Amino acid sequence: MRLNMENKVYIFGHKNPDTDSICASLVSERLDRKNGWDCTEAKRLGRINKETQYILDYLKLEAPDLIEKVEEGQEVCLVDHNEFNQSVEGIEKAKILSVVDHHRISNFETSEPLYYTAKPYGCTCTILFEEYKRLGHEIDREEAILMASAIISDTLLLKSPTTTDHDKKALEELEKIAGVDINEYGLEILKAGTDLADFSAEELINLDAKSLDKNGTKFVIAQVNTVSIEDVLKRQKDLEDAIYKEIEKKDLGLFVLAITDILNSNSEIIALGNRVDAVEKAFDVVLNDNRAFLEGVVSRKKQLLPNVDKAI
Repeated sequence: MRLNMENKVYIFGHKNPDTDSICASLVSERLDRKNGWDCTEAKRLGRINKETQYILDYLKLEAPDLIEKVEEGQEVCLVDHNEFNQSVEGIEKAKILSVVDHHRISNFETSEPLYYTAKPYGCTCTILFEEYKRLGHEIDREEAILMASAIISDTLLLKSPTTTDHDKKALEELEKIAGVDINEYGLEILKAGTDLADFSAEELINLDAKSLDKNGTKFVIAQVNTVSIEDVLKRQKDLEDAIYKEIEKKDLGLFVLAITDILNSNSEIIALGNRVDAVEKAFDVVLNDNRAFLEGVVSRKKQLLPNVDKAI
């Protein structure tokens, strides 16, 4: 990649950043340093969640600086996303130099050629791990923990259907470099992400939310992880009130909140909007009190989003 070494190039993941978005940004910056590029700088597009904060505290690292918009012509590198509606304000007029992602490609267009790496892996950091190996760069302990943490988070400790053999192999090698017990450490970071007590209902439904548009229907699929679905459902009325406000504010046809049990690999969904029929069709369920239990459903990318998208 050719970079203008005089200007800062921002690296960032999607809005409402999860662990992969933050870790991939930090790892990409470190990889660039090893490639001899000192002009890139990791950023974030939203609040750090508790899972990611646990990892940063564990490594005694500061979170990347927050940015809310970019100016026209700003050089950027995207990780863990490509869709403009999930990116920073002003992305349409930014100069996108590269993308490293593991999601579908949608709503994406550039005026100039770029480096684009997309692989159907469970985690962006698995792609970056392979890039370290390809380039012959040594992975230090901090980098190993950042990448391992992202893989643990995105694959729910390799239990998610998004998990690939590439993710398993990467995590096995990273465990040796990191010098931690991956199962023990992994459960700790996943549990850290399930502490939802301090979040308002509005914050909770936006912690990890993806906005989409299909055939003129705008919809959101949000997800929170927990070790007790029942505890989250005690706040159902407040959650529904917050969801209705989002529907009105953004003119949504559907809002789905998936409450995912990371220990038992199931989800309970709350679905509201005038297109809840798409949810019932997608999963062959009947909503009762705006809810449905989805056995074995834990992945938004491979289970929730494609089914709802197809039904709409």
